[in-house]
Amino acid sequence: MRPLSYVRADDVGAAVSLVTTDPASAFLAGGTTEIDLVRLGIEQPELLVDINALPLADVEAPDDGSLRIGALARMNDVARTAAVAERFPAISQALLLGASEQLRNMASIGGNLRQRVRCGYFRDGISPCNKREPGSGCSALDGLNRGHAILGTSEHCIATHPSDLAVALVAFDAVVLTITHSRPRELPIEELFPLPGDTPHVEHPLAPGELIAGVVVPPLDFARGSLYLKVRDRQSYEFALVSVAAALDVRDGAIAQARLALGGVGTAPWRARRAEEQLVGAPPTAEAFAGAAAAELADAQVREHNAFKATLAERAIVRALTMAAGG
Repeated sequence: MRPLSYVRADDVGAAVSLVTTDPASAFLAGGTTEIDLVRLGIEQPELLVDINALPLADVEAPDDGSLRIGALARMNDVARTAAVAERFPAISQALLLGASEQLRNMASIGGNLRQRVRCGYFRDGISPCNKREPGSGCSALDGLNRGHAILGTSEHCIATHPSDLAVALVAFDAVVLTITHSRPRELPIEELFPLPGDTPHVEHPLAPGELIAGVVVPPLDFARGSLYLKVRDRQSYEFALVSVAAALDVRDGAIAQARLALGGVGTAPWRARRAEEQLVGAPPTAEAFAGAAAAELADAQVREHNAFKATLAERAIVRALTMAAGG
């Protein structure tokens, strides 16, 4: 058994300093992902710094209609906060659909955003995987790839980003707050999830020891009618085959603004900007929704087992937008 040290931090600066100065250390919050990866041998920290005592669990709802969510707030607590469900129901729904009741009681918001891919080739520890061992290859390209991505892929990686919450946050231009040893910073959430390109092992832009402190969701009035639709193989706890976060601002019979993001189909939470642009000015009809969906999926790169996702994604987009238009 490989030795592993543990320390509990009660101060943000001390926690950041410990992980910054020790490259073999890692933060530990809910542990629902980190502990799994340690057990599998995918991650091999020598020191786990428990951050659960840090004051980063508040959920605030300022009068301007925004949200401020602490990184250590638990998924269930955030999902069931009245202001979250009222102002951004898609965020609440994404959290409730994202994990089992037990996991939602443990898992933190920051940990959810930093969770790693569920690709079986990444997690088996032995298959060629460019995320785990750069330059070794991607076993999913010609292997079992039914659950893999069709957008944002490269010849080096087609693993799907697993977070439901991130999809909803991307739709609403959330900002991630981080703390480093030197200074805090703000990061547009899309920048937290780079596409794999030829460096799939680079999964985020955070520096060693940089701690996610929270998330800010800017105000957006029409997000009160938003929703999160998740299509999966079973209704119980399962990752998305396709998911859609959608919100529409319909005025005088035409779409004035649209927010749309996809999960289950991208190597990152996928902001569907092409579809959004096509929707603005169009009537809220099934035909308009289908045209926007087709435009977004036009560049999909499908493989042997996941070709069905393109059609499924188009239909899910139409369904989600139809529901959002009615809401």
